[in-house]
This record gives sequence, structure tokens and C-alpha cells, in this order.
Amino acid sequence: MLGVSMAEEKTREAKYLYCIIKCSQECNFNGVSAVGGHGSQIHTVVFKDLACVVSDSPDTEYDSTRVNMMAHETVIERVMSEFTVLPIRFGTVTTKDSGSPVEDIRHKLLERHYDEFLSLHEDMSGRVELGLKVLWRDEKAIYQEIVAENRELRRLRDSIQGRSAEATHFDRVRLGEIVKKALDQKRDREARMLLTRFHPIADRIRENRIIIDRMVLNAALLVNKDRERECDEVVERLDEELGERMVFKYTGPNPPFNFCQITVKWEKE
Repeated sequence: MLGVSMAEEKTREAKYLYCIIKCSQECNFNGVSAVGGHGSQIHTVVFKDLACVVSDSPDTEYDSTRVNMMAHETVIERVMSEFTVLPIRFGTVTTKDSGSPVEDIRHKLLERHYDEFLSLHEDMSGRVELGLKVLWRDEKAIYQEIVAENRELRRLRDSIQGRSAEATHFDRVRLGEIVKKALDQKRDREARMLLTRFHPIADRIRENRIIIDRMVLNAALLVNKDRERECDEVVERLDEELGERMVFKYTGPNPPFNFCQITVKWEKE
């Protein structure tokens, strides 16, 4: 192809997919960069009134680096400023061996799953995801609470004091097990207490994996946009009531990654 470099030709081999929106016309999204830094325009592939937001890409597998993951999320957040989005899993790329990338997206994805995507869109329309992470402020203070609440733990701890590590090996293992169990139970009680404040407001709540011992709650809330301010106020009140004991990390509005993330398997399409 005259005037086109090999590198430019390679970027036309495939399309990188970000999300699906309800849109009947082709459009571009400015101000954000494509995953992989290829300088490609973020644009849509349309079928009827659905569109897939994409960028040109090599037919390659993308590493889950922070830069790539952030680029993927940033594009979806940019699109979310104008549309309800159905996020597609990070790293989804058409394959050059499966035919025309545009036709694959249009017919193997959008047309084949048309009714499913419309239903998902209706489910997500008018809703946003809010993230809430809660941590105990002082881990030592929590341990002291556990000791004060657990007679068996106190007895075993006292029986170990002043004795050699070898002589108390199994008691120390048992002590660790009791502490972990007590910590898990305390975390569960306090997480339930926190979540009850959001049950009247959130349409759905998803609890994600606890990452560190200090973490009490790692949750995503799916909330109607009209009730977002109510959630803000609940977090503000919790911080006023429990701020000396807990740290609240509250984010959003975010794309609904925890409630709708499309996985595409081209070989099965």
C-alpha cells in the first residue's frame, strides 16, 4: 500500500474492544488514548441501535500492566460521560484470522447477542457503580478488642508467656488460629452493620475480596443516579460516627465493572 508503513498496516489487523453502548451512528471519542498507545482514534462499530467502542490494534495479547489497565478504564469512563456503558473485559481483541474485524464485531458480537445486550443496557441504564473500601484505623486496637472479647484467647496467651518457643509451639499455632477466627468474625459483624445502611438505597451490592487484614469491607454498590447523593450522605454520616475507628475510601461514579463485564470468546461466536 503506497505511502503506508508496515507499522501502520499492522495496527489495522484487528480492533481492541472497550464497551458496548446504545448508539445508532458512528462516532469518535476525543481526549483519551487507546490501549497500547497506538495513537488510534477511539470510535464505534454500529449494528442497528447498538455500537461497540473500539480502537485499531495489532492482533496481539495485551499485558495487564497498570498503564494498559488504566487506559482501558479511562476510555470507558470517557464514553460513560455520554452513554450508559456495558464494559468489555480488558484485553479483548478481534483476531485477524477470523475475517474482517469490523464485520466480526458487527455480526458475531452485536447481531448475535443483540437481545442480550439490549436487556443488559436496560438493566444498567440510569445506574452507576460506587466503590466503598473500609479499613480499621488502628490494627493494634482491634487486636486488643479481640483479646478483651475472647476468654479462650486470653487464657492461651497468658499460658504462653515466659515459656520457650519450642515448648509452646503448638499453643502458638492454636493462638494464631483463634486470633484469625476472631478477626474474621469481627470483620463480618462490622461489615454487615455497615452494609445495612446501604440496603435501602443500593439496587445491588457486591462484596469483593478482602485484600489486607485491616480491611473490613471491599464493596461495590450499584445505585440509581437519582440516589447517588443519598449514598454520599450515608458515607459522610458513617465517617462522622466511626471516623476515629475506621477509614472510609469512597469512589465513583464508576462504570459498572462489578455488575456487567462482557467476556468475548471469538472461537465460540
